[in-house]
Formats: sequence, C-alpha cells, structure tokens
Amino acid sequence: MGTSGRPGRFERDAVANVWRRTLSQIPTVFGRLVYLASLRDPNTGRYEHFGLAQMFGEDEADRALRQSHWETFQQWLGFGLERQKQDLDQYLAGLHRDPRAILETWSRVEPYRNLIPAAAPQAERQLYLSDLQALLELLKNEYGVACPDPDA
Repeated sequence: MGTSGRPGRFERDAVANVWRRTLSQIPTVFGRLVYLASLRDPNTGRYEHFGLAQMFGEDEADRALRQSHWETFQQWLGFGLERQKQDLDQYLAGLHRDPRAILETWSRVEPYRNLIPAAAPQAERQLYLSDLQALLELLKNEYGVACPDPDA
C-alpha cells in the first residue's frame, strides 16, 4: 500500500496484470477461487506465481494474488444462491469430467474448504461454507449422487 493507505501504482499494476493475463480467462468466479487458492503455499500461506514474481518481485506478486483472492471471494459471497449455483454449474461443465464423481469427491474430501482466503472473518467463512454445502446437496440431488457411506 502507498503511504496514503491506497494501493500504490506498482501494486495496482500487479493486480491489473493478474486480471488481464489470467483471471479474465477463467469464465467462472468459482474457477477463479480454485485457481487463486492453488497459488497459495499451504505451509507458508504465501501466494506464488513465477511470472508475476519475475515482473514485480515475490512480495508484490504475493500481495497482488492475495488481494485478487480476497476480491474474488467477496464477489462470490455477493452472489445469491441462484447465481452461485449458475456459476458452479458452469464451472462443473467446464471441467469435462463426470459431475457425479466430482460431487462424490467433494462430499468426502471437501476441497472447497481450501478456497477461503486466510484473512476471511469467521462470519464470512461460515456463510461461504453453508452456501457451498447447500449447493452441494442440491447438485447431488440433481445428479442422483448418493451420500457417501461414512463407514466405507
């Protein structure tokens, strides 16, 4: 951040670069969440992107990706359940995999929990998770996915 508390030009340039070169190419907000969370090192919490780090430095790349993750998460939370479902349907269709297998895996492993930015307040975490779990139940019903056997 600049001394005024607003992002400096360099930081804005890095964020704009992330959007222009990468995020704008991902058609769904949920897909952007998946992508951005995949750039976060699970051991350090730092975001890593080789190309962005080469252009702006590792710290600036981390800040830009962290900000982009936060903004994308806020965008997702701003959607109503109907819009979230449309976005999730589009995301699943774009994977070109059997949605039933994906939904079964999501029910067991809950990988969507890893998409939450580390700085998200507890209330936003709970909202995100309750929305995702409701959507998952709806999608499982649509695709005829049985609940996984907890004893399996």
